[in-house]
Amino acid sequence: MVTADLLAVLVPALPLAGAVIIASLRRKLSANVAGGLATALMAGAFATSIALFMGFDAETGGRTVRLLDWIAVTGMDIPLALRIDALSLTMMLIVTGVGTLIHLYSVGYMHEDPRAATFFAQLNLFSFAMLMLVMGSNLLVTFIGWEGVGLCSYLLIGFWYTNPDYNYAARKAFVMNRIGDVGMVLAMVLLFQRFGTLEYVDIMDRAGQLASTDWTLLAVTLLLFVGATGKSAQLPLFTWLPDAMAGPTPVSALIHAATMVTAGIFLIVRCSVLFELVPYTQDVILWIGTATAIIAASIGLFQNDIKKVLAYSTVSQLGYMFAALGMGAYSAAMFHVTTHAFFKALLFLGAGSVIHALGGEQDIRKMGGLKGHIKITYVTFLIGTLAISGLPLMSGFFSKDLILAHAFQESPAVFVLLLFGALLTTFYMFRLLFLVFFGKYRGSAHPHESPLTMTVPLMVLAVLSVIGGLLNVPHLFGGHEGMKHFLETAAEGIHYEHIELSATTEWILMGITTVLVFATIFFAYGRFAKRTTLEGDEADMPFFKRLIAQRWRIDELYRSLFEKPYGWFSTRFHSIGEKGVMVPLMNGVGDAALRAGNVVRKLQTGNASFHLLAMVCGIIVFLLITLLSN
Repeated sequence: MVTADLLAVLVPALPLAGAVIIASLRRKLSANVAGGLATALMAGAFATSIALFMGFDAETGGRTVRLLDWIAVTGMDIPLALRIDALSLTMMLIVTGVGTLIHLYSVGYMHEDPRAATFFAQLNLFSFAMLMLVMGSNLLVTFIGWEGVGLCSYLLIGFWYTNPDYNYAARKAFVMNRIGDVGMVLAMVLLFQRFGTLEYVDIMDRAGQLASTDWTLLAVTLLLFVGATGKSAQLPLFTWLPDAMAGPTPVSALIHAATMVTAGIFLIVRCSVLFELVPYTQDVILWIGTATAIIAASIGLFQNDIKKVLAYSTVSQLGYMFAALGMGAYSAAMFHVTTHAFFKALLFLGAGSVIHALGGEQDIRKMGGLKGHIKITYVTFLIGTLAISGLPLMSGFFSKDLILAHAFQESPAVFVLLLFGALLTTFYMFRLLFLVFFGKYRGSAHPHESPLTMTVPLMVLAVLSVIGGLLNVPHLFGGHEGMKHFLETAAEGIHYEHIELSATTEWILMGITTVLVFATIFFAYGRFAKRTTLEGDEADMPFFKRLIAQRWRIDELYRSLFEKPYGWFSTRFHSIGEKGVMVPLMNGVGDAALRAGNVVRKLQTGNASFHLLAMVCGIIVFLLITLLSN
């Protein structure tokens, strides 16, 4: 047990050590040395996570590693402790495994950047914060990691800070995440007030004592969902994620595909017992997730920035995960989290390889015909596209069809909506694939394949995107849903998760989905595979198409409702409150002190007799005060 505890501490400690060392020596370390050290420490954390996983006995339900007494006052005992169970181990393997590949990829991608050492320090710090988030044994430790990834995302999104647009994107992500964080803080306050603890195990054990009609449960679950909405980019707090593509491409892959944006899903699965007691909150999660999946997918149809297409795809896939959570399909959501980490990290890194090959070009209208120039990138990107589209036997096929099966059981209307979203995903992803790699080259740069440090992670992720479905093969294919049974020991809500459809119904649904996906691919091929000219400016589009291309003008709506009024009030308060009140007040205090000093200065004559007289007068005054008081 001591060895296991030491390994548990090492997992977050290794990337933290890397962040401290690289940050301290950043002016002396070259890009390759800093990248090599950061990657080695992440690989060490991954190896340690594997060792923990291999020695873990799921039947025990997990263990808590108490590091120290953090907050110990009357009525409050909150330790700094780590929780090692099936759920945290799953997330640890994703964060460290995919994170190691992205660190390795970054060595090639950032090797010419003069601030590469700072980048790797921040990347290691982010990994540490994410590990604390998923390993915390109580909500407060989770919240420390929660805020840590928010801070690191701000630093990494705005890494190229000389560009004002990138700074705006970083601030936008930071502020919108803080809006969601308010909900999580209030939920923690209510939970502590009711249970006297923030330990997950204790709260889940006592939650069953509360009636489902208890207002505390409703408030807590809704507030936790608000926190998850901010971090995992759901309506209405999703607009920060596409703008976050301003950061370097490895940042997009690590933060906005595989780790940070899945924190909200992790939180709800961790607190699944609470959500199972409040069906109303589950309905809210289901419909917001479904709406997010459809709206984000529709926006992705008309984006021309290669990373923006993938960004809206991420938001849409997160919507599927939340829809699964709303249906009580917690293991299905975690399964899709895992497969999504593989194929979305692959797609983002593939996009980075394309951008690298074209000298920084991101507009897909200036690409085309690249499959003959960057063959490894093309093949791996194709595999990622097949996986996210849910083609049979790919990882995305198993995880997405599992969600669709739950949706059909929950409501045929939800099934139709999510299936429509899946077809939109297939269409815009193959539109992206065909416009980038097929047809004639429409750019001016000279394409070239990326170095091995970038292509090796692509190949590894491509393999995982193919075989990832084996983690949770359903009974329909002769499997035993291994991932579901593994997670049952950590998330009690999974015990209530069942598909009661007949095998015939499941085969029919799967067949319908597969046929429609293939039809969508052929339709996209006919429209885009041989295109030599592309749609022009948004101004030339029909109204409805232009509205979607402009992201339903949601950003403009928020700007009108919040940013402009806030700016107007700030200007008025500055002119009235600061210029009219505070500045005169501060200047008046300073002038008064100056005048008083000038008066007192006149008493400092330098004459010893005058000073002696003043001292005697002072003594007489003190004596008179003493006599009168007696």
